[in-house]
Formats: sequence, C-alpha cells, structure tokens
Amino acid sequence: MSSTAYQHSTTRQSIVTSGSAVKARQLTHLHSQLAQLSANLADTENLLRMTSVQAECMRGLGSWHGGLFMAASKVLGEESVKEQSSQQSGSLDESR
Repeated sequence: MSSTAYQHSTTRQSIVTSGSAVKARQLTHLHSQLAQLSANLADTENLLRMTSVQAECMRGLGSWHGGLFMAASKVLGEESVKEQSSQQSGSLDESR
C-alpha cells in the first residue's frame, strides 16, 4: 500500500509542478502580448496625431483651392460676358 501512496503523492506533485509551469508560461505569454498591445497603441496614437495635423492642412488646402476656383470663375465669367456682348453687337450690326 505504501507504494500506491507514493505513486499518488508523486502524481500530485507532478500535477502541481506542471500546473505552476503552465501558469508561469501563460503569464509570460500574457506579458508579451500586453507589451505588444502597448506598442501598437503607441503607434496608433502617433498615427492619429499625424492624421489630425494632415486633416488641418487639407482643410487649408481646400480653402485655398476654393479661392482659386472662385477667382477663376470670376475671370472666366467676365471674359465670357465680354465675348457674348461682342458677338451680340456683331450680330446686331449685321442685321442692320
């Protein structure tokens, strides 16, 4: 009977040892995953900050282009009005 008790004791000891080894391995894995998550969050924070700066620049660029389009529209609009008035006066002279 003593050999059976020794086997149970040895089995329990190996289960406890293997259980703590598994727990240590899992904790090490969790620690590495947490470090990777922290690094990824820092990268994401930097990318969001850069995106915010770029969005402000795009806003300024859009305003600048809008001003250029309005100026071009005004210049081209005046030219087309002058062309239409000169064509109308030319057609009126021909009809007389």
